[in-house]
Amino acid sequence: MNTTLLRGGRIHSPAMPDATAMAVRGGVVAWVGSDDVGRAQFPDADVADLDGAFVAPAFVDSHVHTTATGLTLTGLDLRAATSRRHCLAMLAEFAADHPDGVLWGHGWDESGWPDQTPPDTADIDAAVGSRPAYLARVDVHSAAASTSLRRAAGVTDTEPLIADAHHRVRRAAREQLTATQRAQARQAALDAAAAAGIVAVHECAGPEIGGLDDWLELRTHDHGVEIVGYWGEHVGTAAAARELIEATGARGLAGDLFVDGALGSRTAWLRDPYADIGADCPAPTGNAYLDVDAIATHLNACTEAGVTAGFHVIGDAATAAVVAALQIAVDRFGVAAVARCGHRLEHLEMVTDDQAALLGSWGVVASMQPAFDALWGGPDGMYARRLGVTRAAGLNPFALLASQGVPLAFGSDSPVTDMNPWHAVRAATAHRTPGSAISARAAFAAATRGAWRAGGVRDGVTGTLVPGAPASYAVWEADDFEVSAPTDAVQRWSTDPRSRVPVLPALTDGLPRCRQTVHRGAVLHG
Repeated sequence: MNTTLLRGGRIHSPAMPDATAMAVRGGVVAWVGSDDVGRAQFPDADVADLDGAFVAPAFVDSHVHTTATGLTLTGLDLRAATSRRHCLAMLAEFAADHPDGVLWGHGWDESGWPDQTPPDTADIDAAVGSRPAYLARVDVHSAAASTSLRRAAGVTDTEPLIADAHHRVRRAAREQLTATQRAQARQAALDAAAAAGIVAVHECAGPEIGGLDDWLELRTHDHGVEIVGYWGEHVGTAAAARELIEATGARGLAGDLFVDGALGSRTAWLRDPYADIGADCPAPTGNAYLDVDAIATHLNACTEAGVTAGFHVIGDAATAAVVAALQIAVDRFGVAAVARCGHRLEHLEMVTDDQAALLGSWGVVASMQPAFDALWGGPDGMYARRLGVTRAAGLNPFALLASQGVPLAFGSDSPVTDMNPWHAVRAATAHRTPGSAISARAAFAAATRGAWRAGGVRDGVTGTLVPGAPASYAVWEADDFEVSAPTDAVQRWSTDPRSRVPVLPALTDGLPRCRQTVHRGAVLHG
């Protein structure tokens, strides 16, 4: 069995924080230490000279939508649109360059535009004529669509594309994609993950997201990036839970099982009305898709079956409903049974101190996206416009959850935000609300070990670089490393060197560049 010795760099290993070399054999980390000892101990090894690069455990993205990500990469990415007019110009140009088939776009966000007015059906018809066109808002909880696509979905010309109407239009657009388009999209997304130092993704699939066909195609797609799948469909009995797990091959009945929607689309379920709409709005507190009884039914069924359950939950009313339902499951089965299942909550943007304490005591995983705060937080951001500054300041409280023992796993919700995991690490340490940030060490752990744990891997070594751990790592080029303790002015990226904790790259002037990605000894990128 061949041994490869990586030497001449920085190895991020808790086994030896000052390591400069690592030996890999049979897809497993065999040893970490210094160059001179490595050369003496493995004289016949194939030597890979790192030339000063940084080697760290590979990342895991705890929440992605693979095909949708790929469709954004291969299709019309509207996240760069700076106004309604710019968005429609991008659509018209894309339509001219792609004269056949459905037009699939993603990413417009009117909250940052000068007039904050989203595109409507008339706008889209003027740009594309009679062609079917689907343009998802950045949060994918509302959309704009052409008349022809609305009619194909059985949705009236004036009906807002949220909730069920949005699901019908999205399904109609998806059905017009060819098998080749879907396969190319999946390949593009997984290639992008590997190029970002990611070796595994948690696919949050479900009937209203990509559909069963998309999930089954993804399961059989040949790629080195590991797919950990969750199927977001409600069940009422333990037998139904087991049958659905068998039918889908999913890791759990979790992910985007919607309790509510999103703040940007004003569909997150709130206790008090949105700040930027009138009280006469048809849904001033957003949308509730599952009540406490329905949530508890699903949790009880999954807990009895020993299956991971989970929900998409964002608004404070949605969080309260989920916590109440979890209490019902704990009262019925006990804390140990609930904790064993590793139930997880996606997003969990609004949570109180008492709720965080309960979630921590029950072992419920928080799968979160720090880039949300980077994009929409702060006193002038979208959150503040939707909720008011005071309510918005409490969103995404990473420090609170960590302090209460809630296991954290970080991801991107791609294509909602960029898949680059260093963005998440930086955003978690630079939270726009004072007191809500966490250390770089904690953020990095949530994007590596924490995400493996959220996916059910709890062997204590996966997601680290120690002897016996899977050789899943990425090689990075980084300009600088911080070794100082935190200061009031600057968030440092490592801890005091006396703590013997491996250092991390400084992210102040740029992000590390991925040179190579390896999963269980197999090269995925570079």
